[in-house]
Amino acid sequence: MQETPMDRREASGNKIPSHVAIIMDGNGRWAKRRGFPRLVGHHAGVRAVERTVRAANDLGIRTLSLYAFSSENWKRPENEVTGLMGLFRLYIRSKIDALLAEGARIRFAGKIDGLPADIQQIVRDAEQRTAGQKGLQLVICLNYGGRQELLDAMNRAAAAGEAFPLDEETLRKYLYLPDIPDPDLIIRTSGEMRLSNFWLWQSAYSEFYFTDKLWPDFGPEDLAQALEAYSGRERRYGSV
Repeated sequence: MQETPMDRREASGNKIPSHVAIIMDGNGRWAKRRGFPRLVGHHAGVRAVERTVRAANDLGIRTLSLYAFSSENWKRPENEVTGLMGLFRLYIRSKIDALLAEGARIRFAGKIDGLPADIQQIVRDAEQRTAGQKGLQLVICLNYGGRQELLDAMNRAAAAGEAFPLDEETLRKYLYLPDIPDPDLIIRTSGEMRLSNFWLWQSAYSEFYFTDKLWPDFGPEDLAQALEAYSGRERRYGSV
């Protein structure tokens, strides 16, 4: 039987996080330092996404979630938002065949019904086409906000006639993607050290890794370094 990246890393004694989440920060600053428009930085960020998805698959990560567009990002300049929407259209459409070939499954978290109609259709098509895949689960958080997710979950629970007060198990059923594991490791690039409304419920016991590297410069070696740091930590979940 052929040895997999997961087999090799387990043999080396490193712990593999099941779910790695990334707050991809620094595209604008990357462009500004080079005298480019912000949208150039977002294009460079897409290339970093491609590198990181391949690396995550090679390293044996089962779920990779990426904070692509927050519910607050609509406040950015109109031309930047328009450009980002165009990038989403291009990336999702162009990468589906490659993800299928690699056995990856693509899913989305966020208020998808708040996106342009054609992007909503692209999202649905991508999820349907890759639904049966058993490899890397790629979760793209699009028009996502952690507080809004909790509000939506509680409102859906109430509409479904759930008895209040809710317990954790019941509330979880109404999250955007209730079946995915909570993030073991959350990585944030660009030197900022905050969650920015990302996976608020799911991050209760996540480990965090911060790097000064701007997202367009992030690569496989940086992901491996983050996993190495995670491997050396002992997760206690509130115990002594």
